[in-house]
Amino acid sequence: MNRSETRPLRTTISREGVVGNVQRSVLVVAVGLTVILAGCAGGVDFGTSADSSADSSTVDAAGDLEIHHIDVGQADSTLIVTPANETILIDTGDWRDDGQAVIDYLEAQGIERIDHLVATHGHADHIGGHPAVIEHFEEHGEGVGAAYDAGVAHTSATYENYLDAIEEYDVDLFQVVAGDRLPLESASADGSNATLEATVLNPPEERPNDGVDENSVVLSLAYGEFTYLTTGDIERTTEQRLIDAHGDALAADAYQAGHHGSSTSSSDPFLDAVDPDVAVISSALDSQYGHPHDEVLESLAERDIETYWTGVHGDTVLTVDDGGTDLSVATEREGPTDAAALLERKHGADDERADSAAVSPIASDPLSPAIDVTPARTVG
Repeated sequence: MNRSETRPLRTTISREGVVGNVQRSVLVVAVGLTVILAGCAGGVDFGTSADSSADSSTVDAAGDLEIHHIDVGQADSTLIVTPANETILIDTGDWRDDGQAVIDYLEAQGIERIDHLVATHGHADHIGGHPAVIEHFEEHGEGVGAAYDAGVAHTSATYENYLDAIEEYDVDLFQVVAGDRLPLESASADGSNATLEATVLNPPEERPNDGVDENSVVLSLAYGEFTYLTTGDIERTTEQRLIDAHGDALAADAYQAGHHGSSTSSSDPFLDAVDPDVAVISSALDSQYGHPHDEVLESLAERDIETYWTGVHGDTVLTVDDGGTDLSVATEREGPTDAAALLERKHGADDERADSAAVSPIASDPLSPAIDVTPARTVG
């Protein structure tokens, strides 16, 4: 039996750095995160239908669950619209875009509020748009309900700007650990009995290290018979830890491939445990890192997993009907969903790049060496 309680959670984020002659220290306090003290239920297999020509330009959940994988190039951003019309925004794209692509997409969907803003981890291709998104919805929308992250600091200007925005707009910030659940209104719009749960599977409460990728927030969504798993940038070691901890409960109907389709993630044992019908990869067609890596596409092809790649398909929206019995997929652009065909498409793009002009140097997120960021978590 699941036991639930509401516990106060106090997240202290100390940032001491010299700005002129002034030292800054920020205290963010959040109280009342609902925590379910139990593991996440496993996924149930069901038939999937893909419709790449469906119109995904507006949000009308009406009892449906929608998962929007926004095309943000070599970065990550996912919008979830619940059956109760709550919004969960997981990551916000790259720092060089400053959140504009995500904001434009959200505006096109008619989104006026972000109820739950999740940072899977502090790298700039995942939280790059957080400051702009927070500012936009606080200044021009109905605000941001709460923010969630793993509490693992990253000493970069992007991470610093994220904390600045949290502080400036007084957004509640929760540090989550495995077993926590986001406080969602689970009732569907038409009053059915289907419930929606968003359960954190990673990081563990006792972190083995302070690695940013390894401690990415892993989130499992369960809606009726449907389950979805998104894993941030976790790699093989963390995948194995999740297998050891959850086993068959990792099973999901749809899976966002870890680390943009890198071969450091989506290991064979993990894919076997998750056993998805559908996989979504968020990376650019001309990824400077070669994402998705050939090995991952080959593994997906071997398992006949229907695969969507934002670099090919553009914005990709999964819609799950009330009760979680049917899944449809709408994409911005048509493209093959066989991973082997996507591998051929990737190498065709590689050949085109080889014939093009010299590649510009890769920009990197500027570091803030004078800033010492040390989050701490105390449960009272």
